[in-house]
Amino acid sequence: MQRDIIATTKAPQAIGPYSQAVRFNNLLFLSGQIPLEPESGEILKGNIKEQTKQILENLKNVLIAGGSSLDNVLKTTIFLANMEDYATVNEVYAQFFEKSQPARSTVQVSRLPMDVKIEIDAIACINT
Repeated sequence: MQRDIIATTKAPQAIGPYSQAVRFNNLLFLSGQIPLEPESGEILKGNIKEQTKQILENLKNVLIAGGSSLDNVLKTTIFLANMEDYATVNEVYAQFFEKSQPARSTVQVSRLPMDVKIEIDAIACINT
């Protein structure tokens, strides 16, 4: 059994004691991403649409660093501070998962790190 920590500078660095992702055998477990800009480490100032796009770009870059891609995502979880943003998030999400839609859960939560409006995590398989 092989377990590797995945890290890339093309996505925000962890803001706590966790890894951007962990590869275990042929699976990749991605930590939740919030709308942080990788270069500055600052929260992207923008609407939910722009923030969702930033998160999915960050996830895409972690997937690439781990030897995977958006096409190989098996499951995502979306955490929303306000379920009123659900339709807008879906619009952006659909653009990133045009070929293969992974299984997904979406939940409303009372609070997220750094008081952001959205966080997304993922599980993917490795390109073979």
